[in-house]
Amino acid sequence: MKLMVTGADGQIGWELGRSLAGLGNVVALNRQQCDLWRSDRLSSVIRHVKPDVIVNAAAYTSADDAEHEESRATKVNGTAVGVLAREAAAANVLMVHYSCDCVFDGRKDGPYTEDDPAHPMSALGRSKLAGEIAVRQAGGAHLILRTGWVYSSRGRNILHKILRLLRERDELRMVADQIGKPASVTDLADLRKVEKQQREREELPVPADQTGAPTSAADIAEATAALIEAANRERANGRFVSGLYHVTASGVTSWHGFAKAVLEAAAHYGLVEAGGPPRLIPVASDEHRAAVRKNAQLAGNRLRQRYGITLPHWKDGLAMCFEEEVGSRCEPA
Repeated sequence: MKLMVTGADGQIGWELGRSLAGLGNVVALNRQQCDLWRSDRLSSVIRHVKPDVIVNAAAYTSADDAEHEESRATKVNGTAVGVLAREAAAANVLMVHYSCDCVFDGRKDGPYTEDDPAHPMSALGRSKLAGEIAVRQAGGAHLILRTGWVYSSRGRNILHKILRLLRERDELRMVADQIGKPASVTDLADLRKVEKQQREREELPVPADQTGAPTSAADIAEATAALIEAANRERANGRFVSGLYHVTASGVTSWHGFAKAVLEAAAHYGLVEAGGPPRLIPVASDEHRAAVRKNAQLAGNRLRQRYGITLPHWKDGLAMCFEEEVGSRCEPA
């Protein structure tokens, strides 16, 4: 079996390269090789690869930027996804596509199920919903996997930021100590930059009024591999039914609670160097940002009931992520 993965340099895409290897030949394509912004080229890429399964892990992900360039977000998350889905349908291959909790408004009292109506409040949410609709309308065999609060030691996320701050602590302190009285505008700009970095290192504002389940990219990739394997067995037996599933860790916390757990784990594994970890400052979400949703909880019951797949509790997923992070640091050069 040949599996084509887009977004290979992203958090989930990189993990898929490892998790899917046991299923067959993985063709992992990065943005240079398969750019969803260049949707006119996607058909030729797919026809060249000739995959048995397409796993789309590429996406426009910045909620803030999407508010200013919604057309671009929609082209990547909606239009291009439609091209992939139609090519998959035409070739009778399985299409796996990731969506996210941002298709909901975040006002529900409790976890969102797959049956809850989507009601995006942001440009990013509208673009992701457009992708879901495009996959369904293509009419081919598909799995739409919603997730949220994704993290890993790679990419832009709160775990990566905290680990970066811990790694840079000594370097930032040394640079700050070496700067004397500025002699020019350039020197002053450099000083202010270092001071800003120093403040960010010492204090990390983290929202405490949003709830969700932080889910590691590795756990998402492992669940995806198990789901594809099960779906292919069903397709071979004529029992497969396309569907929408929430792929999320169990448990619930706030971003502040997650950040606190990250620092506790960093201390446990000896990653906190002299000077101690950055101080976490609990803050309220910016009510003026369209992307803010108080409740990002997703219920994963359907995936468990249909395929027997359950992701670890978010605390267990974080522990496993740290085990790998520490192990990678101990590997010989």
